[in-house]
Amino acid sequence: MFVMAELSFKDRVVIITGAGGGLGRVYALEFAKRGAKVVVNDLGVASSGEGKDQKAADKVVNEIKAAGGVAVANYDSVEDGEKIVATALNSFGRIDVLINNAGVLRDVSFGKMSDADWDLVYRVHTKGAFKLTRAAWNHMRDNKFGRIIMTSSAAGLYGNFGQANYSAMKMSLVGLSNTLAQEGKARNIHCNAIAPVAASRMTETIMPPEILELMKPEYVVPLVLYLCHESTTETGSVFEIGAGWVSKVRLQRSAGVFIPQITAEKVKEQFEAISDFSNPQYPTSAPESVSGIMSAVNQPSQVKFKQTPAAAAAAAPAAPAAAAAASVKVEGFKSSEIFDTIQKTIATNGADLVKKINGVYHIKVTQGSKAQTWTIDLKNGTGSIAVGETAKQNVTISAADADFVDIMTGKLNPQTAFMKGKLKIQGNMGLATKLGNIMQKSKL
Repeated sequence: MFVMAELSFKDRVVIITGAGGGLGRVYALEFAKRGAKVVVNDLGVASSGEGKDQKAADKVVNEIKAAGGVAVANYDSVEDGEKIVATALNSFGRIDVLINNAGVLRDVSFGKMSDADWDLVYRVHTKGAFKLTRAAWNHMRDNKFGRIIMTSSAAGLYGNFGQANYSAMKMSLVGLSNTLAQEGKARNIHCNAIAPVAASRMTETIMPPEILELMKPEYVVPLVLYLCHESTTETGSVFEIGAGWVSKVRLQRSAGVFIPQITAEKVKEQFEAISDFSNPQYPTSAPESVSGIMSAVNQPSQVKFKQTPAAAAAAAPAAPAAAAAASVKVEGFKSSEIFDTIQKTIATNGADLVKKINGVYHIKVTQGSKAQTWTIDLKNGTGSIAVGETAKQNVTISAADADFVDIMTGKLNPQTAFMKGKLKIQGNMGLATKLGNIMQKSKL
């Protein structure tokens, strides 16, 4: 039987900020367990950035030493990055891995956000990561080895109500990570960003206990270990991770439209085509992004100016009346009402949904000992919904009848249902999340 060799960090020197608890603590313990010499940095402040207590870092160092590992505590602020790096150099003589993990929250709606709320989150997340990484950078360059992790967040990638400060700083770390990946590649310095979902002092106040149990920090650490290992070449990437689920995130843009002698009115006329993601592109660098624009400018004849829907409708022959769709109601299933509403939505907005979603769903619903499958086809034609498995699916979603109704009507959070096992998904996870488009259009 083949046994995969354990990823070793023997004699590597690792700095971990915010390592006195939560995710940082688990990082420190696991790196030390695998042979690394660890600098455990923590001010011992509350999640709001208040107070100071050296016991947090000391406790983790003692845990590591009790297990036979090597570690030293550091109590400096991440804004004093030079001092943290000095601790690593004075204690171990080098620096190989840097995990920018420290963070604080000052959640408040934007209209009520004070300068202090903004500045504190900036200093810890953005400025702190900059100061510490810059202090370590030239040492890594000289050694021709470095692994850096920036901790972003879903709030940074997508925004989150009441977290304008936190969201802005977390997205700034993605830009910093992408640039450092390019500048460091020639010297074997790799930098990646992660958007973890893990139980911590910052999440324990906003997530229910049953979800926190599924979001253990231990489920995030393996990805970071892999990204920081000497054998790993991955750099300049962003990953979402939580509860054992790992996903790589990338930027997507539509194919775009070249508009000769562009005006606001022409933009309005072409906006649907501008927003059409049916043939997406995935630029990975600023030059690549600009090259797409320059290609359109230099070869405008190859970039079609799309006809507006109104003009297309006027030019097209009248379509024959469509036959009435077969009923999707099945006796004994409350979900039938949901599917009936979706059918009406597809009848009026099917073409738009096909453009946005481009996929086929099998929805398997159980009611006691009975089970029924519906197929929602938003990939072909103008879309359709039917009872049974009438087309090859891209994703299969399974739920009990009552749970599916609650999810589709907004009474049950899909993520909560998924984590509790009430919602099961097989296939394209990203496509499953697009069910929200159907919910929104159907006004369920």
